[in-house]
Amino acid sequence: MADDLTQRVADELEIRNLVARLAQLADEGDLDEYIQCFTEDAGWDGGAVLGTVKGRAEILAAAQQRRAGGTSGPGTNTRHVITTSTVEVSGNSATGRAVFHYYTDTHATPTLAMMGVYEDRFSRTDSGWCMAQRKVISGG
Repeated sequence: MADDLTQRVADELEIRNLVARLAQLADEGDLDEYIQCFTEDAGWDGGAVLGTVKGRAEILAAAQQRRAGGTSGPGTNTRHVITTSTVEVSGNSATGRAVFHYYTDTHATPTLAMMGVYEDRFSRTDSGWCMAQRKVISGG
């Protein structure tokens, strides 16, 4: 029983760190490291505003496009903040739900530009837990 509990806690901690790391990498990190946080066949659904993509190549291209457009990444003075989150692990898969805030103008007076909920699915891979699906629900 203690081994199951220890594994569950370790899994939840790794997943929570993955969610935080994705936010940090989106704001200021290397996109090669960012894309490694996703499974090969991951999905990213940002709805009508942010678009929907499938697979690492499309997720990477969308992240590059956001950076080129100045909406995220180094030098854009933006920040993703993850708050209230839950994680449910079931074997080699897990689900999570987290509230996010997206700020602009972080170099001066931060402005809340968007908030919502991430609904996530995760898969355990040979290299650890990875994002398998992210659904962005703005205003949620």
